[in-house]
Amino acid sequence: MALSESQIPPDAQHYLVCGTEDCERNCQFYCNDCHQPMCEQCREEHQKNKKTKNHEVVPYKQRKRPLPVEKCKIHPTRHIELLCEECQIPICSKCTGTKEHRGHAFTDLELVFAEKCSLCHIEITKIRSYFEPTSQDLKKEIAGDVTETKKIMEGIRSSIKTEAEAVKKLVDAVTSDKIEQANKIEQSLLQTLNRQNQEIDYYINYLNDLIKTYYGYLSPSNIEQLTFALKSENLIIRPIPETSKPVPPIFTAGQYRKEDVAKLLGRITVPNTKPENRKIKPMETASTQMKLTEKQRKQDREKSDVKQTLSLSSSVTKVREYTVPGVDNVFHISLGKSGRLWASDKDGNLVQIDLQGNQLQKIQTSGEFEGYHTVTQDGDLIYTDRENKVINRITPDNTITGFIKTGDWAPLSIHSSHNHGDILVGMIKNREGKVTRYNKTGTEIQNIQRDNKGQVLYSYPQYITENINGDVCVSDWDKHAVVVVDKSGQHRFSYTGHGSRFYPYGICNDVLGHILVCDDISETVHLLDKDGQFLSLLLAEQQGVKYPYSVCVDDENNLWVGQGNTNTVTVYKYLQ
Repeated sequence: MALSESQIPPDAQHYLVCGTEDCERNCQFYCNDCHQPMCEQCREEHQKNKKTKNHEVVPYKQRKRPLPVEKCKIHPTRHIELLCEECQIPICSKCTGTKEHRGHAFTDLELVFAEKCSLCHIEITKIRSYFEPTSQDLKKEIAGDVTETKKIMEGIRSSIKTEAEAVKKLVDAVTSDKIEQANKIEQSLLQTLNRQNQEIDYYINYLNDLIKTYYGYLSPSNIEQLTFALKSENLIIRPIPETSKPVPPIFTAGQYRKEDVAKLLGRITVPNTKPENRKIKPMETASTQMKLTEKQRKQDREKSDVKQTLSLSSSVTKVREYTVPGVDNVFHISLGKSGRLWASDKDGNLVQIDLQGNQLQKIQTSGEFEGYHTVTQDGDLIYTDRENKVINRITPDNTITGFIKTGDWAPLSIHSSHNHGDILVGMIKNREGKVTRYNKTGTEIQNIQRDNKGQVLYSYPQYITENINGDVCVSDWDKHAVVVVDKSGQHRFSYTGHGSRFYPYGICNDVLGHILVCDDISETVHLLDKDGQFLSLLLAEQQGVKYPYSVCVDDENNLWVGQGNTNTVTVYKYLQ
């Protein structure tokens, strides 16, 4: 159904014909006095005409809406065309002389109507330019939360099933042990009874032989033989051998409840945190936000263009070198904003330096040979405290606060995603490891511990990072492997070195999805593709690196390497 002219949006692109009779040219102007659309030629004629030369002719979009034709209810022959300012009701010209409106001020209703129409257009513009798109943005955000919630819950269901499989295997193992125990007890009891049965058999044979002897004495060949027999001790009947009745074992049923089994399968907890209200951008900053969004799109396009043009260089070039004061060696590095570097050694010293190598800050931590600190999207440094089982945050004003408590698990390694701000934490408990994912506010959203066969994935998740495809890459020193799972927690592959023993330390990823990992044995940096295929030994002793223990890649695609024998950090160019 076609819209009437009053229903057509003021900014709509629609075609109008000139209102002059027999003129079919495109309408561009409007006479507010005649309420007639007109083309450019008719406008010129209209303004040359003596009768209409003083009419207000404006561009069509700036037209005044014609007042709807409506009869006065008191004077049916007259049209409503005035507004009584005191009574605030529309009236006809004849109503002005009645006693109800005598002495009142009146306004041309057409002017009032035009003003109201203008206000309506302003409100329509607000709705179309701000309220509606902002609401649509909220719908997209909600849809994203729906997807994220489903992903989290699917991960929880998968974890529950994995835990159940592990418990089933434990139950099967314990059942087998207990049946074996019952078999051994039965075997021991039966052996005892068999010995007793054999002793009775021997005794019965003895009695039969004794009876035969007695029968022989009943018909003696001479008196002397009988006399000898009567004196013989062999005629004394030995007592019946003692036997004992076995004491069978007793089975005591296990004391368990449904709640006990539920504890074995972990627990689902809903954090006692007040839901955070979605942020609605203020109307006055909406246009600015749109400009910023466009700027972000441009930056993303530029990054994509850079990614498409980058490739591995034929050689690795040393760019610069830093000496980090306040540490004896460099076992982990994190890059902050403005190129500022955080470096830590095996004694828990955590130091921040600027691009000139000047020490800006130093704190004492419980960290040692692991990647225990990272810089968040907001520029804060967060680090693990495995002694107190907490993750701390250092804000730009150098305030240190407890951010996340990890319960019974000791946090080792940590990484803040540059894509979505999630925080990945490698933890240990009783020689078992796991990776826990938190969102940027510190709410736990995922646990990764076992593969789809129920086998434990991690033993000592010492360093951790996230690849561009969402894979979680863990350097596990105890398993001598880089263990990689996808974003849902499913095991993808494990890299165990290139033809020799492998003791992985620092690990990072670059814009092309490469995995770069330090090897303690060969004192090299291995370069893998995103699927775990070995590409090369990127850095070795011939490149001037010795004991590489920590790596990271900056925004300019340079590789930063920290050494375990000195307090030196070296920067290399390996992409072109």
